[in-house]
This record gives sequence, C-alpha cells and structure tokens, in this order.
Amino acid sequence: MTDSENTNIETTLKLTAEFLGLEFLKQLPEPVPPRDLVRGDFERIAGSWGRNFQTIPIGENGNYIQVATADPLNVEIFDQLRLCYNKPLEILVTGPEEITKAINAIRTNLMTDRSNELTSEEDEDEKNISGADLKIDVTDAEDDDAPIIRYVNAIIFKASSERASDVHVEPYEDTLNVRFRIDGVLSDVATEDKTFQAAILSRIKVMANLNIAEKRLPQDGRIGLKIAGKDVDIRVSTVPTQFGERIVMRLLDKTATVLDLAQVGLTGNNLKMINKLIQKPNGIVLVTGPTGSGKTTTLYSCLTQINTPDKNILTVEDPIEYQLQGIGQMQVNPKIDFTFASGLRAILRQDPDVVMVGEIRDTETAEIAIQASLTGHLVFSTLHTNDSAGAIARLLDMGVEPFLVSSSLLAVMAQRLVRKLCPACKIPHTLTAEEMTELGLSQNDIGNSQVFRPKEGGCEACQFNGYSGRCGIHELLVVNDEVRTKILQKTDAGSIRNAAFSGEFKTLRRDGADKVLEGITSVEEVILVSHEDGS
Repeated sequence: MTDSENTNIETTLKLTAEFLGLEFLKQLPEPVPPRDLVRGDFERIAGSWGRNFQTIPIGENGNYIQVATADPLNVEIFDQLRLCYNKPLEILVTGPEEITKAINAIRTNLMTDRSNELTSEEDEDEKNISGADLKIDVTDAEDDDAPIIRYVNAIIFKASSERASDVHVEPYEDTLNVRFRIDGVLSDVATEDKTFQAAILSRIKVMANLNIAEKRLPQDGRIGLKIAGKDVDIRVSTVPTQFGERIVMRLLDKTATVLDLAQVGLTGNNLKMINKLIQKPNGIVLVTGPTGSGKTTTLYSCLTQINTPDKNILTVEDPIEYQLQGIGQMQVNPKIDFTFASGLRAILRQDPDVVMVGEIRDTETAEIAIQASLTGHLVFSTLHTNDSAGAIARLLDMGVEPFLVSSSLLAVMAQRLVRKLCPACKIPHTLTAEEMTELGLSQNDIGNSQVFRPKEGGCEACQFNGYSGRCGIHELLVVNDEVRTKILQKTDAGSIRNAAFSGEFKTLRRDGADKVLEGITSVEEVILVSHEDGS
C-alpha cells in the first residue's frame, strides 16, 4: 500500500471517528490485554478473527474494555465482543497497519509463552498428526492443538517477528537448544529438556513432509505457511548427529519488499556502473560471494530496476526467494531432472530479453549461459567465489573457453554483508593508527567524517546488541580491454585483479572503509568480512 493510499484511509477514518464521536489514534499504545481477556477464545480473536474484522481488544480502562478498530461502522463485531466479555467497550479508531502491529505484538506475547505448556509426557498421538496444509497460518491457534504443535508454531512465529534468517534446533546430551541467526549472528533463544526432543523434531519433520522414521540419513524438505498473514517458505534440512537429528530451518519471506540498488548498499561509482551495465542488451553480469551474502537480493534489485512492460524477463532459481510481479520465475527440481541447465535451455525458447540463473554450478550451465549472452540476451547469475577476480578463474577452471569468457562477460561483483550500527545508540569513535592501516585509510581520507562504534550492551531498539539490519559492501570488476587480454592469456586471479586496478576499481575492504566513514557500520564488521587484499 502506497503512502498516498495510507493517507487517504487515515483521513477517511478520522472523519468517520469524528462523525461517530469516537477517538482517533494515529498510533496505538503498546497492547497489554488484562488477564481476564486472555481466555481460550482470545487466541482466535487475536488471530484470524482480528485480522478479518480489523478489530482487536488491546486493554481495559476501568470497567471498559478498550477495543481498537479500523472498521468503526461494523457494529455487529462490537456486539459480539460485548457478549464475549460481558463488559462495555471503549472504541478507539486507528489505521489498518496499527491493527496489524497490535495483533502481532499480542501474538508474540501469547505464543512465546508456549514452552511453559510443555509436559514431560510425550503426546503419543503426535506421530499420527498429518503434515500441516500449505499456507496454514501459525498464528491461528486451535483449542485442541497439542502443546508441541503450539510450541513449534511459537518458535517459527518468534523467528519471523525477530527477522531471523535461520532457526537451528540442536540436540545435545542433556538438552535441546534453539538458536536464531539474526543479521548473520547466531544467538541462543531457548533450551528445552531432553524429554521433549523426539516430539519437537518429529513435529518439524511432519510439517516438512519428511520421513519421521528415518533418523540415520540427512533429509531435505520445505514448509509453506503463513505467519501473521505473510507467505513464508521454510527450507528444512536435517542431519544425524551423536545426540539425535539436528534441524536447520531457513525462512524465506516471499512477500518481502525487494530493495532498490541504493538500499542494497551500492553507492558512488559502483552504483553508477551497475546502472549502466543492467541496461546493456546482452552479456553476463555475475555476483559472487559465500552463502548468505545477499547475492540473490542484489540480482532481484537489478531485475526490479529494469522490469518494464517492453522486456520479457525469466528466471530459474533454487529456491524462489521473493515473488516478483511481472517476471516469470521457475523453481528447479532435481528429482524430475529439472536443473539449472535444463531450465535455462527451456527459457531460451521463450524469447526472453533478460535471463537470471540462480547459480552457475557446472560447466554445462556456464556454457549455456555464455551462449545465451552471445545470442542477444542479458544474463544475470551467481558464483561461489571469494572475490570478483576469482569468478573469472573459476569459469576457466570449469573448462569454459577463454575467448567465450572474454567476449561475453560484462562484469563481476563480489559482495559481503556487514551489520549496520543501531542509529539509536551508536556512539562516536576515533580511529586508531592500527585501524586506519587495516582499512587502508589516510588522514586525508577521513577528513571531517564522523566514525561510530556500537554501544556495549546496545539498547531496546536493537535487542541490546548494538547493531540493527545489514547492508552490502561491494567490489565491482568491470571487464575492460586489459582484463580481456589477461583472460585470453589464462592468467591467475591476481593478475586479473591488477589489470582491473587500471580502472576505477574499489576493493571490498575499501568499500567497507567508506561505509565506516559514512557512519553506517563499524571497523570490526568490515575487518571481519574482508581480507587485507580486498577479498
């Protein structure tokens, strides 16, 4: 919903509230439902019922139940609440987004308490529970749900609400630990008694349609569901360990907003060059980096930038992380021999202008991608290499002919993610001589820039760790004539990197140093994710 639409809705609700003699609140106070509100049916009211009717009890004022609503004309729902609680209501009018925030806040409090309901006696019926239907909302609690079901739902909901990318469920000798990866850093969330291990692990495997009887071999599955109204795809991986199966769940919010290139972290000359490259009619642009470094998000941002009605854009991915309006996206499926290579062949028969291949994993995919670029298509893809020059060496190692690489490759961009300093609690910092040397900065580079570092212990806004969110640092190697010559000579990555320095080449370390000077991140973060040679 756009800002103008939000403003129109807010104006209409204000006028309606004024006409009805009700109070309008632009921002709701933090909901704290009193104990007598939190009964069995309240979970439904704070779930699908509240979302459907845009109405939620948020507290009490004396003998009155305070009810927030974005639909003040629907008197029938107010009658239902009066009957439910046998008390008069105080109606507060607010916008739909505030209602959603209140529901999510209430659900967080309700569902994270589920661990208290676990009992030492395992539910024998748990093994007979069928897999969760795709797109069921984990916030819609049922009265007859077993405590284990509620507990797993609570873990998934908490992970989503705290922006966790991965959930780790780890069995040890006497305990079962749950950890979240937030902004690239793992942190402990819960420690449960060993007696709950079998039930919790079985529940997750049932949801992912895995074989619960097979505990000796690794398994992969997926869970498709809704979390507070959002479509979320969860990739599940199990591996056998000494004390039982370890499970990792990767959360992919399929309705997440795709960022533009500037929000991804591209700035200055890098942003200017990428904007030029993605407008080219043909060629290959590669993004490299380790798993979880934001490569796919950057490619999605590129596609969004050039997604116009006059272009036919097709992708083949594993998995489809975000849904892009106006772009044809295909999911690989190795079980039926639908690989990146076969998907790419099929795409080329669909008259595309722009093609994205999730990853170049083998020589066949690389050669088809290069042929596609040479026949008039702009191709985007990713490679797992440490730096930009290493991607060229990797293609040559795969057996791709040097003349094909030099004639088709437009640019390679390496990237890493660094945590952003919390704007609410970051504190000024003076760079030491050692830090300046590490970052490759001189006093002239620093100038009047203000450098910051994280506050020890953080604040409530950043969950007490000093950082909030992440952004990319980048190394863009544009293939110029000197680089092409080095490719044709099949030289090493170091020589290719040196040839790139003849242009406006900025290493990862230097781009990170610039973001330190801009007050975006800290020295420690940049040093952690980049090496002195810039890789």
